[in-house]
Amino acid sequence: MAKAALRVLVVDDEPDIRELLELTLLKMGLEVVTAANLAQAKNYLQQQHFDLALSDMRLPDGEGMALVHYLNEQALDVPIAILTAYGNTDNAVLAMKSGAFDYLQKPVSLAQLRSLVKSALKIDKHATPAKARLDGTSPAIQEVLRLIDKLAGSQAAVYISGESGTGKEQAARMIHEHSSRAERPFIAVNCGAIPETLMESEFFGYRKGAFTGADNEREGLFQQAHGGSLFLDEVADLPLAMQVKLLRAIQEKKVRKLGSAQEEAVDVRILCATHKDLAAKVEAGSFRQDLYYRLNVLPLRLPPLREMREDLPHFINKLLSQFAQGKAIPPLSSAAQQALLAYNYPGNFRELENILERAAALAGGKRIELSDLQLTPTPLQGEESALPSASYPGGASLQDYLDKIEREAIIAALDSTHYNRTQAAKQLGLSFRSMRYRMERLGIK
Repeated sequence: MAKAALRVLVVDDEPDIRELLELTLLKMGLEVVTAANLAQAKNYLQQQHFDLALSDMRLPDGEGMALVHYLNEQALDVPIAILTAYGNTDNAVLAMKSGAFDYLQKPVSLAQLRSLVKSALKIDKHATPAKARLDGTSPAIQEVLRLIDKLAGSQAAVYISGESGTGKEQAARMIHEHSSRAERPFIAVNCGAIPETLMESEFFGYRKGAFTGADNEREGLFQQAHGGSLFLDEVADLPLAMQVKLLRAIQEKKVRKLGSAQEEAVDVRILCATHKDLAAKVEAGSFRQDLYYRLNVLPLRLPPLREMREDLPHFINKLLSQFAQGKAIPPLSSAAQQALLAYNYPGNFRELENILERAAALAGGKRIELSDLQLTPTPLQGEESALPSASYPGGASLQDYLDKIEREAIIAALDSTHYNRTQAAKQLGLSFRSMRYRMERLGIK
């Protein structure tokens, strides 16, 4: 028997917003019911079961806050996220203190919406294009996979560093899933997305009556992750006051809910990540050195996409296959192939995914042209490529073409540095080990 689709209630009085949210959620394989006001929303909630609710803060017949209170009063186990106007987060903060799961600012970022929905519904992120990030054959990614297996056997904290878009949360999930804690929760939180006034209650929870609007007792992130792993993404964004409290919780393995006099023991493995230089922030005094040492017990660096160019054809084909959703994979024109293989991807995998998803949608199942790629947020034309341009030979495989331009790039770098491999590797943005491997594979003496 087929598993029933998860159902989401969308409440917004603007038809365009309702349609945008509905189409986005339908593409995620979810059932969607829309309501234009509070009365309709309450009626649907009385008649149907929902797994998630998304509600605008301002509705024709009241505030979205009223829906939060209604769910509490009716004891309906439906997580709710609030949509609020940009820069107006006070009510959203109050909604979260009253039991809302999260909030999004308008205009809504579809990427943030998808992330929020996956987190609320506990959808397996391995079903998303992020799976393509850590399954290549290059030496750089193979070293990461080897370290992940090794780190999974420990209970110590792991600090994952790397540029934005390199798959840090995916690596954290893999560490958790290969560990003895795999059957317990994996809780991920973006430290930069929590208002400072909410941080303590979010991390440690609160008792009923702890503050105005605290109508129910709530578990914090540490309690939710008990027995499992807590992933602190963008940990560098934690304010100093919260760093002190977090350090104590990690050291003592105990937390105290707001409004409680009792501490409770928690068994949590800490995994953290940031794209910022955490050591530099320690040096600048904006991140506590003692917390840094607690977090950076086992370091893991994720390489940027430019250090895995030999895997690009694999990543491109895999992503296009996923975006085709079972239909024929749209072919790439020669010009589009050349641009994708020569581009430097400052946004790494996230940018590659964005480029291909949008190009596949614009192509509509037909051949993807260079013009489809130019419509992405990061235009390919006009960017300085890390590799010399080369005319794509019709009929040649992607890998042959990639080998050719990679060989030319390495030789050019070696020539410009008088065959100093260390300097040539830096010029190309590669590690020395990766440079040596590439030279051996391509037969460069």
